[in-house]
Amino acid sequence: MAIQPFTLRIAQSELNDLKLRLAATRWIESIDDDSWREGTSLNFMRHLVDYWRDRFDWRAQEARLNAFPHFIAGVDGQQIHFIHQRGKGPSPMPLILTHGWPGSFVEMLDIIPYLTDPARFGGSESDAFDVIVPSLPGYGFSSAPTVPGVGAGQTAHLWAALMGKLGYGRFALQGGDLGAGVSSWLARLYSARVIGLHLNFIPGSYRPYIDDKQPLTEEEQDFAGQSAAWANEQGAYGHVQGTRPQSLAFALNDSPAGLAAWIAEKFRAWSDCDGDLEKAISLDVLLTNISLYWFTRTIGSSFRMYVEGRRNPLLLSAGERISPPLAVAHFPKELPMPPQSWVRRGYNLQRWSSMPHGGHFAALECPQELAADIRRFFNTLR
Repeated sequence: MAIQPFTLRIAQSELNDLKLRLAATRWIESIDDDSWREGTSLNFMRHLVDYWRDRFDWRAQEARLNAFPHFIAGVDGQQIHFIHQRGKGPSPMPLILTHGWPGSFVEMLDIIPYLTDPARFGGSESDAFDVIVPSLPGYGFSSAPTVPGVGAGQTAHLWAALMGKLGYGRFALQGGDLGAGVSSWLARLYSARVIGLHLNFIPGSYRPYIDDKQPLTEEEQDFAGQSAAWANEQGAYGHVQGTRPQSLAFALNDSPAGLAAWIAEKFRAWSDCDGDLEKAISLDVLLTNISLYWFTRTIGSSFRMYVEGRRNPLLLSAGERISPPLAVAHFPKELPMPPQSWVRRGYNLQRWSSMPHGGHFAALECPQELAADIRRFFNTLR
C-alpha cells in the first residue's frame, strides 16, 4: 500500500450511538468518592459523562485534528496512521514523536508547531524539525496486530521502515511512556540511523545488565523500592492489561462511561494537576483522546503493548549499551524516575534536565517547555 493522505471523518451514526449509550449509563454506588483512593470519582464521572453527552463537540475537535496532515501507509503488513508535518527552516531534522498509553497522537498536537516552526515562537529556524507522529499499532487509525509479537521491538522495525518510505535515512527520536520504549528499541536496533534520543520517561521494561562488579548503588536501591511501592499501589491496571487484556476489553469496548473512567483516572493520577485534572488537561482534549479510542474500538488492541512488554522486555546483555546520545527531561510529577546512574548503565546519557513543572503527559501538559529542551539537545547534534 502506497502512502495515502487521510482525513478523519466519524460517521454520524457513531456519534448518535455514543450519545444513546452515555444517556443509558448505569451508575455505580460509591462509599469514599471524592478521595479517588479506590478509583475514579463518581461525582467526576457524572460531570464528565454529562459534558461528553451534551456539550462536547466532536465535529469541532475533528476539524482541529484535520488541520494537521494525516497519512496512512502500509508497512510490513500493518496499516500505520501518522501525521507528517514539514518543518519551516533551511534543513529540518526528521523527528519521530511516539505517544504512549492511555494517550494517542492527540497528545502531540500542541507541541508540533514549536518543533516545526520555532521562529514563530522566538526561536531559530535552524532548529526546525520535520515531525512524524505515528499511531502505535492497534491505536487510533493504525491497524491492530493480527498475530502475537507486535510489541515495542517490532514497532521499532515498523517505524524504521516507515521512515525509509518517507525518504529519511537518519532521524531523531522522542517519546514518553510506551513511546520511550519504542524509541529505545529503535535506537538499539538501528543505532546507525538514529541521530539521538530524547526521552521524558525511562521504559519500565528497561533492564540493564547487572553483575557483581557493579552492584546497585544506594540511590538505585531506593529507586527499586519506590518502583515496587508504586506498582503495589497504582500498578493494577498494567498487570491486568498485560495478563488478562481481553477480559477487560469486553467491558471497556462496550461502555463509553467505563472506558472514560479507566482512562481519566490515569490522566488525573499522572499529570501535574494537584488533584484537579482540569488544571492540567481540558475536558475537550481528554474527551477527544477518549473518543478516539471509542470510535476506533481500539482499547483492547491498545493493551497488546503491555502483553508483549512482559514477554519481551528491554533486556540488555553484558557490555551492551544503547549507543545513540540520550537526553532526559525529568518532569517533577512523573512516575518513579530512576537515578542517572541507572540510566547510564544502558544508555549513552548526555543530558539530564530537571523541568520546573509537569507530569507524565509532558507533550500535552508542557509543550513549549518540552519542545525547548528537545531543540536544545538536538542543536548539538545537527
